[in-house]
Amino acid sequence: MPAEPIRKPLERKPRVVVTRHLMPEVETRMEELFDTSLNTNDVPFTREQLEAAIAKCDVLVPTVTDRIDADLLAAAGPDLRLVANFGAGTDHIDLAAARERGIIVTNTPGVFTDDTADIAMEMIIGIPRRVREGVALVRRGGWTGWTPTALLGRKLAGKTLGIVGMGRIGQAVAHRARAFGLEIAYHNRKRLPEAVERMFAARHVETLAELLAQSDIVTLHCPANPQSRHMIGEDQFAGMKDGACLINTARGDLVDQEAMIAALQSGKLAGAGLDVYRDEPEVDPRLLEIPNVMTLPHIGSATREGREDSGHRVIADIRMWADGHRPPDQVLPGLE
Repeated sequence: MPAEPIRKPLERKPRVVVTRHLMPEVETRMEELFDTSLNTNDVPFTREQLEAAIAKCDVLVPTVTDRIDADLLAAAGPDLRLVANFGAGTDHIDLAAARERGIIVTNTPGVFTDDTADIAMEMIIGIPRRVREGVALVRRGGWTGWTPTALLGRKLAGKTLGIVGMGRIGQAVAHRARAFGLEIAYHNRKRLPEAVERMFAARHVETLAELLAQSDIVTLHCPANPQSRHMIGEDQFAGMKDGACLINTARGDLVDQEAMIAALQSGKLAGAGLDVYRDEPEVDPRLLEIPNVMTLPHIGSATREGREDSGHRVIADIRMWADGHRPPDQVLPGLE
């Protein structure tokens, strides 16, 4: 039997404001189902535009570029009851403030797992093999031909990949990394069941410091929150192996950028693969000057399939909520 509604269904189409330009198929379906306001020019909303949006809508569909904090939610109109986030991360939304005001928050977990793992794996391969340097050499016309000692990198097989955060994405990276002969070690808030560890041939490391000391390549796959901010800083870089590599496809705030740049400039780090930054879309010019730093423009989730799937998950959550039911992707504070 279908679940009982948790409240009375809406007797009209929900008024939905979407803050960024989504895939055409998704926007078309939203306009069919809802009273939808789209952002077709794809310019990020200003604070004033966000305030105007939440004053008049039932549902806000934000993305990672929107800061939905307590002050903003306090300015919301009485009809705002759902923040249906486009994407899995919710660190840009004050979940506690939303809960206090009776506003449900949803996200789209799992949709971008493989896409993000693919990008991480690209950099896990590319940084030790100095791919970025090789591409730059050819593009500037400086390549003079093959030689036995040019652009020597490090082989992957037998090296230790340290995964910080062994959730969906971390596990997807581990699955891919095994095929390249990497040894898998991980640090997580909670240790995985033994059967899962066996599946990935992964060993648990109790502390972050121990993991960093053992790893040739470190890849970050954990959420951003006050506890994880700058979890990789000066002391952590000092405790890493000389010549290790750092990969970050999670959030820029996980890493102390100044400490990372210092470690790269000194040679403590052999290279870094970055898809996220402290001050997006600004990228520190010093990172661009370091030869073996791969700088990507936050494309971990940038596949047509993933963006369409995420949009349709948002639609499903809005429809379920409008029908008076609890959305399947509701984010619960403390469990996000």
